[in-house]
Amino acid sequence: MKKISNNIFFLMLIFGTLITISSNSWFSAWMGLEINLLSFIPLMNDSKKNLMNSESSLKYFLTQAFASSILLFSIIILLMNFNFNKIIFENFNNLMILSTLMLKSGAAPFHFWFPGVMEGLSWINNLILMTWQKIAPLMLISYNMNYNFFIISIILSMFIGAMGGLNQTSLRKLMAFSSINHLGWMLMAMMNNEILWFIYFMLYSFLSMSIILMFNNFKLFHFNQIYNFSLMNSTIKFFMFLNLLSLGGLPPFLGFLPKWLVIQNLMYNNQYFLLFMSLYFTLITLYFYLRMSYSIYMLNFNKNSWMLMNNFSNKNMTFILTMNFFSIMGLMIISLIYLIL
Repeated sequence: MKKISNNIFFLMLIFGTLITISSNSWFSAWMGLEINLLSFIPLMNDSKKNLMNSESSLKYFLTQAFASSILLFSIIILLMNFNFNKIIFENFNNLMILSTLMLKSGAAPFHFWFPGVMEGLSWINNLILMTWQKIAPLMLISYNMNYNFFIISIILSMFIGAMGGLNQTSLRKLMAFSSINHLGWMLMAMMNNEILWFIYFMLYSFLSMSIILMFNNFKLFHFNQIYNFSLMNSTIKFFMFLNLLSLGGLPPFLGFLPKWLVIQNLMYNNQYFLLFMSLYFTLITLYFYLRMSYSIYMLNFNKNSWMLMNNFSNKNMTFILTMNFFSIMGLMIISLIYLIL
């Protein structure tokens, strides 16, 4: 019965997002966001009684409900006619709508709820929060862009995403700050190209899925747990941390492809300041990914020959390792296809 209800809520989650992205009015878009919110709250509470789960659900509900109320208020005001300066009023109202949508997606400076909510959720719910739950707000943001506000949000998202992950010991918070950093790249792509941000989002979702499924498979939640990776097959360990470097955008992995496309677009539009800031903060995110790899391979590497196949026979590992392979070799495969065609 529990599984059936979860499937229903999951279908409602998909349905709410589809309503939002296919709507032709702000009211129907708001309705889709509300359906999406109310269907995700039950999914956040798994079968186990977990206080952190309940706390994260409450944080998420209060934040999203607050954003939805302001969004509805802004939409109502947008449809009303006032006698005073209409240009200034409409610009202010558009900024209010844009701010609420960024609050819903977790972009800086409205990111305060995102790491705390992710800390109390399971890896599967984190994956939904990092990927699917961003589609509807980002789609609405792309309809209502403001160049100056975008610049501020992009720089802050990259800065907070890079600096926030430096001293983290929780893998969930580290992935949360990484998501904030990537959200800055998506906004930067959105500002210059309508399709580029969606390509970036799809590749980011694929990379996040390949990493989070592996974290979920081995029940890894904190930094100190990865010291026990000496009990894991060295092939799995190798795939996992090359995949982290791919998420950070290190060439020649697949994660470099969307960043490469955005960099080319920035150079074409002569936006060299944004290019410099984005590359600088991406190097910082690569640092804390490399720190994880270094600590496992160099500081504490014990290999017990009688436990080499631990967790390797899991039937899910074939699918997970296939995703990791495409994450690592994807850029080379795409380049080869391009040369052949």
